[in-house]
Amino acid sequence: MTQHSRDLSRRRLLFGGAALGAGALLTACTSNEAAPTAAQTKVAEAAAGGNSTPGKQVTIGFSAPAADHGWIAAITNNAKAQAGAYSDVKFTSVEAGADAAAQRAALSTLVAQKPDVIVLLPHDGKELNAFGLEAMKAGIPVVNLDRAFPDARAYRLQIKGDNYGMGVAAATFIIDQLKAKGVSNPIIGEIPGIDSLELTQERSKGFADTLAASGFKVANRRPAEFTADSGQQAATGLFQALPKIDAIWNHDDDQGIGVLAAVNQANRKEFFMVGGAGSKKAMEDIQADNTVLKATVTYSPSMASSAISLARLIGQGKGMSDLVELQVPKEIVLASETITKENASNYLKLGF
Repeated sequence: MTQHSRDLSRRRLLFGGAALGAGALLTACTSNEAAPTAAQTKVAEAAAGGNSTPGKQVTIGFSAPAADHGWIAAITNNAKAQAGAYSDVKFTSVEAGADAAAQRAALSTLVAQKPDVIVLLPHDGKELNAFGLEAMKAGIPVVNLDRAFPDARAYRLQIKGDNYGMGVAAATFIIDQLKAKGVSNPIIGEIPGIDSLELTQERSKGFADTLAASGFKVANRRPAEFTADSGQQAATGLFQALPKIDAIWNHDDDQGIGVLAAVNQANRKEFFMVGGAGSKKAMEDIQADNTVLKATVTYSPSMASSAISLARLIGQGKGMSDLVELQVPKEIVLASETITKENASNYLKLGF
């Protein structure tokens, strides 16, 4: 698996728990079109305090890894659609290229165009940190999505999902289910995504910490790379290592397609599984209740919609109308929710 493939394979789904008056609860686009959804248009028009009234024209530059896959495609589509909901926003997108170096080169070209704000989902937050510093020094506010810059001076606003909270949510569901079944010494497997990413490490820590609080632990952990093929390989290795399993947390619903293929191939169905992200396919499987997948914990690409709405306010020198503060906050972390058979119907429209 190349760095290019790994970088293009990142995605998660989280439905906002924060009150973002300018758009955190916008629905995720589920098609390849970038037209504003009814919810996006409604939020854009209904923002209190006059924020929705057309004002200063704002040019927003945007960059994200190629939209060749569910979560990343939803990130890009949401950003385009939300920009389209505002008559005073000009949306300029640049290709992210194959890796962080290529994305940085494209972003340097964007800086030369002098947009009012840049919204960026980087291939790698650490490697693109220098760009953030450069843009901010040039007077162009940067809104960072998902993959954090280590230096707070490199961004004006950072929006991301609660990676640690995903692990907490997954472990909490597993613990509740195991206790209900009377399992006191469970065998728990974990299939994370790309292990070198900080977000993966945060998820695994949230999972391990929460399990440990109940006296449980992970028996075997097999990283994948956020792809179906790697998920199948990781699950096959996990099954070979553990003759019996009580529960599995698979961090990502796209790689979960491969995990479920391995389940069928090995005929291993003695356990239940929790997914991660909240893809439409995962929600449908959970609702149908015909696989080992019984829940998924969310990480939403709707954060891109919110990023555009807030970038517009930053470019116009406005604050969030629901807050007393005169400026948009510096950090926004969305919450992770647990989707089960009981509530899947409420979330299906948000799946990517």
